[in-house]
Amino acid sequence: MRRAAALLLLPLLGLAAPAGIARAEQPVFSIVFRDGAIEPAEIVVPAGVRFKLELHNAGESPIEFESLVLRKEKVLAPGASSFIVIRGLDAGEYEFFDDFHLDMPPARLIAR
Repeated sequence: MRRAAALLLLPLLGLAAPAGIARAEQPVFSIVFRDGAIEPAEIVVPAGVRFKLELHNAGESPIEFESLVLRKEKVLAPGASSFIVIRGLDAGEYEFFDDFHLDMPPARLIAR
């Protein structure tokens, strides 16, 4: 009982859990930006579940992941990669786009 109580306090103290006790793996989805094109153009994600978007700029110009509805943005230089963590979304559709290539159509996350 004391061990369980101590483990519950670790996050509050800013400490990591001991080896062998890991958080459940979160789903990961990869998005490739290539000079305005976004692949895939639609990504189905689980509603209500925290997930990670891995962003890769495979183009020769900078990109900016932008989603007004998600209130997220991330700039990537050519060849760079990064990620964004999204907390559980309500079921629905959420657009995102490359703010440096506004002449291209947006992509969307579909939470189900």
